[in-house]
Amino acid sequence: MVLTDRQRLDWLRLIRSESVGPRTFRSLMNRFGGAAAALDALPDLARQAGRTLRIATMAEAEREMEALRRLGGCLIALGEAHYPRPLQAIDTAPPLIAVLGQAQVLLRPCVALVGSRNASAAGLKFTARLARDLGEAGFIVVSGLARGIDTSAHEASTTTGTVAVLAGGLDQVYPPQNLPLLQRLLEQGAAISEMQLGLAPRGRDFPRRNRLVSGLSLGTVVVEAARKSGSLITARFANEQGRLVFAVPGSPLDPRAEGGNHLIREGATLCSDAAHIIEALTPLLDSDLGFLPPPPALRDGIGESTTQALWDELDLPGIEPAPAAAVPEPDRVFAAVPGSPADDSVDMRRIVLQLLGSAPISVDDLVRASGRPAREISRTVLDLELDGLIQQHLGGTLTRVAR
Repeated sequence: MVLTDRQRLDWLRLIRSESVGPRTFRSLMNRFGGAAAALDALPDLARQAGRTLRIATMAEAEREMEALRRLGGCLIALGEAHYPRPLQAIDTAPPLIAVLGQAQVLLRPCVALVGSRNASAAGLKFTARLARDLGEAGFIVVSGLARGIDTSAHEASTTTGTVAVLAGGLDQVYPPQNLPLLQRLLEQGAAISEMQLGLAPRGRDFPRRNRLVSGLSLGTVVVEAARKSGSLITARFANEQGRLVFAVPGSPLDPRAEGGNHLIREGATLCSDAAHIIEALTPLLDSDLGFLPPPPALRDGIGESTTQALWDELDLPGIEPAPAAAVPEPDRVFAAVPGSPADDSVDMRRIVLQLLGSAPISVDDLVRASGRPAREISRTVLDLELDGLIQQHLGGTLTRVAR
């Protein structure tokens, strides 16, 4: 299927109209046979439901299309050749995705790497190793361009191909410090979003983004995650979408390992090496859609479900969209991360303590993970060691002292 320019504009108008989400869009298309007819019928349907809806205008759609072209991107419609087939299979597949970079990478097998924004240095190092090994094995690494684990995953796979899924429009990079990273990864990879240009990400847009991260991927790997975190939302979506869920085990003394350890207890595949992921996913590559029938679900799901819907979709007379997905909001979506480039007054002690956990890490790894000068890290390490907060081991590696 290939849409004409007019059809693409009609699709864009329909999905940008008030109270039309992916499920309502699909139901309207099935009922009326096309976006143009659905747009004509929508005002009357809304009146029958006692509502007045704002319908996106042709001028607005044309402006968005032109702005996307100026940015160097394109809109790919559900069912078109470059639309990722694993994403097409989920029940909330976006009708249109905006793409920057190399759209062809969306057709290659993908693996999602997700985890804590406040990641440990060991977690960042392990994520980079996973991403490099997966890239060398022919997989595209997918993540959400957030700080911490996401950033490490993208940085380590820029040369083999990585896909960044944005929560806002493609011109609204969050965090803004990752704009240079985005520009680098576009050379061999891509960025996608279902949101309109100019829209800065809001709290509820991050769970929407997370379902796309897992939906693009044959499997989702959780490296570090607290028990209630956005990464576990991604794992929940992966489980519901019938995709494999992997989790990296960690120390029970580190809160950042609590979510991953919980996933393993509930049936996720333990991952301590990229070979574990490659071995599990390789048989799926022979399937027509890129994945086999759904694997066994985790025993009791992941976390606690809520009634927070991803969209405010309208119930229209004679139109019966499926119930909207209900997932928890991520905790502290916009939480500041110590040591980020935007925070010049951060406490160096807090940075080092955040990066250290129970896994031994060298001073060189701390320097790389923090982005701070070596002399500052060395001085802070000495202070913390004298205070009994960190411990130095043979070979000069460091761990945080459990309290």
